[in-house]
Amino acid sequence: MRREPFHALQDQTAGAERERRIDLLLQRMPGWIRRTIVWLRRPQAYWIRIPAGVLLILGSVLSILPIFGLWMLPLGVLLLAEDVKALQRVVDRVLGWIERRHPRWMGLDAPAMRSGDQAQ
Repeated sequence: MRREPFHALQDQTAGAERERRIDLLLQRMPGWIRRTIVWLRRPQAYWIRIPAGVLLILGSVLSILPIFGLWMLPLGVLLLAEDVKALQRVVDRVLGWIERRHPRWMGLDAPAMRSGDQAQ
């Protein structure tokens, strides 16, 4: 029986958790945006996903213009994270933070506040 290295199992778990969180966010988006992102995230769409991710990140720099905005930065990073392992860790951390601090953004119920927590 062949055993998987620990880091390989850890990567699989992190990947499944990332997918779950991304799916939660995608469910909250309008249909055409959701379909576009799902299409771009397919493995065979790397030839357009990478340039689209780079262009979205560069477009976020132009956020002072009406069409461009800071919304482009996280979307660009999310698309590039499909192919750049270092960005996957960043996406995992940000999605985990969002799930803990702002669960409603993912369509989840907010956890009950403990006595020492402050409302935000």
